[in-house]
Amino acid sequence: MSSYGGVIISDQWLQSQFTQVELRSLISKFNSVKNQNGKVMAEDLPPLMVKLKAFRDMYSEEDIRGTLSGLGSNFSDEIDFESFLKAYLNLQGQTTAKLGGSKNSSSFLKATTTTLLHTISESEKASYVAHINSYLGDDPFLKQYLPLDPATNDLFNLAKDGVLLCKLINVAVPGTIDERAINTKRVLNPWERNENHTLCLNSAKAIGCTVVNIGTQDLIEGRPHLVLGLISQIIKIQLLADLNLKKTPQLVELVEDSNDVEELLSLPPEKVLLKWMNFHLQKAGYKKPVSNFSSDVKDGEAYAYLLNVLAPEYCNPATLDAKLNERAKLVLDHAERMNCKRYLSPKDILEGSSNLNLAFVAQIFHERNGLTTDSKKISFAEMMTDDVQTSREERCFRLWINSLGIATYVNNVFEDVRNGWILLEVLDKVSPGSVKWKQASKPPIKMPFRKVENCNQVVKIGKQLKFSLVNVAGNDIVQGNKKLILAFLWQLMRFNILQLLRNLRSHSQGKEMTDADILNWANNKVKSTGRTSRMESFKDKSLSNGIFFLELLSAVEPRVVNWNLVTKGESAEEKKLNATYIVSVARKLGCSIFLLPEDIMEVNQKMLLTLTASIMFWSLQQAVDDTERSPSPVDVSPATSINGEDESSSSLGGEISNLSIDDTASDTTVTSQFENEGSTASTPSTPVGDGIRAEEKGCIAVQ
Repeated sequence: MSSYGGVIISDQWLQSQFTQVELRSLISKFNSVKNQNGKVMAEDLPPLMVKLKAFRDMYSEEDIRGTLSGLGSNFSDEIDFESFLKAYLNLQGQTTAKLGGSKNSSSFLKATTTTLLHTISESEKASYVAHINSYLGDDPFLKQYLPLDPATNDLFNLAKDGVLLCKLINVAVPGTIDERAINTKRVLNPWERNENHTLCLNSAKAIGCTVVNIGTQDLIEGRPHLVLGLISQIIKIQLLADLNLKKTPQLVELVEDSNDVEELLSLPPEKVLLKWMNFHLQKAGYKKPVSNFSSDVKDGEAYAYLLNVLAPEYCNPATLDAKLNERAKLVLDHAERMNCKRYLSPKDILEGSSNLNLAFVAQIFHERNGLTTDSKKISFAEMMTDDVQTSREERCFRLWINSLGIATYVNNVFEDVRNGWILLEVLDKVSPGSVKWKQASKPPIKMPFRKVENCNQVVKIGKQLKFSLVNVAGNDIVQGNKKLILAFLWQLMRFNILQLLRNLRSHSQGKEMTDADILNWANNKVKSTGRTSRMESFKDKSLSNGIFFLELLSAVEPRVVNWNLVTKGESAEEKKLNATYIVSVARKLGCSIFLLPEDIMEVNQKMLLTLTASIMFWSLQQAVDDTERSPSPVDVSPATSINGEDESSSSLGGEISNLSIDDTASDTTVTSQFENEGSTASTPSTPVGDGIRAEEKGCIAVQ
């Protein structure tokens, strides 16, 4: 498929300093200042670099000009892309020094992030290898490669084909990937490897991983810190999967009365785990509350109290009196007798390894949570869970919002949007410049009227975007009116879809894109292959068998569907097989989607619209990629952001203009919709989660 490939630099050291996503973004910036002769002059660099987010608030054009002069640049000379990268690195090094070290740097190229200086935690690597050996050791395909040796690079080498990462995602959230869509054989060609990693990254986003600044090429190369960061997120999701009232209704014991259940529902899993730990520590007489999985557990005392109250039969009276190192060993001996896996060593406890301590406590919770079964409380918790946690629309909107790369991570849509801040962040993404940040209040917000002000601005912007908001006020959002919140988010998502697809059309002259345009495109695409299937609308009941969408996927990329795996879709089981296959094939193609197989089987018209639009967006993007692919040694692929600046984002992608709706290629430029250079600087920067936030090129991330 045309989406495969990377930006290739002849200087291997220079290439190692950047991820593929970063290179794609920078080369897009570089190409944007070429003159009529296709050349970039050194004099073009200062005005270009001053616009980059890494340097925007740090330097003036004159500062950058002076720096480049000091490097011996002659501003009348032509400059190539590699020279531009070297200048970028030099300027970035000065930025890091100016800010007093990498800790305060706003750029991705911190001192400890480059390949030569980056270090990975060998303890984490060993723990994750043990986890993989344990959970995937019996896998029919992987057992020929397992167990892995943590002392070698076996983990990173095996991850290069993508099979391991896809299988690990299915361990974390069973059924996420239809394994029939994974390319599994001993030797994969470049296309097959790329497909596996595309499927992996889009599926990782679909289970809640934050994936920014990583591309399929980075995984194919097996870059250790990126691979390990992604694996750590996947394992964390697996270990924390039961820390909610739906899976473990006994957690309701952590709150004193039913009025606090909603607060418990809104907590992220890590906070629930801390709340559970403190609940038992308080019962055990431990006086100091534990607020993190690092400094608060380094002395081992909290662990000793926790294990003693959960499994007193294995208690060693000498634990609390022992010295720190010996106490850590005794704690782990106690845990071992409870059949808990050792995700950490005594050294990891003493050093306060946050990821490994969290994994250790989560394992203890799974083995013995020590909660009682108050039937009255549990029944109430189950009732609350049915109302919130099982809402597929809430799930889709939550994952969609998190895929946009906004600063705030959403754990529960209904609770987290009530102060208005997250909705303002999303609005600023899909309609840059629409939010007046000076009139907004950033959390934590103590005064209720400030929340109402935020939500009033949300409603005002919605009306400006022509949303249907009759008799809707900001206070409705503050009060958590679920029906209105879902209605608003759907209109926001749909606006984003239609807006970007409109921008793909050639000579649209401002004509609005409609649902009918998407419907007609899909029908025409299938018809062009000689097939007779069509859909009358997005609520056409015949769509439940999945055949139309498989034919549509095959129409945009003939080799992506294996028709030997497709059923007739006559029974409920056959429909489920087809629907599951559709979701994985679409992700494998490059679509970042969050709908569930049930949405196809039940013909959920909202979700089917987003699926069709995502396939359409991908198809139109490929025409741009094929037209603009450079024959030079520097192979151009549309970019995802560098320093948060998307050039062709998979989260409702890059905005592509001047492309006709029938896939006719034309001279177009991939630009950013989500990370518009002109957007306000008042919005907060996106935090890095677990050492990695990745976003892979693909389709519209509306799901």
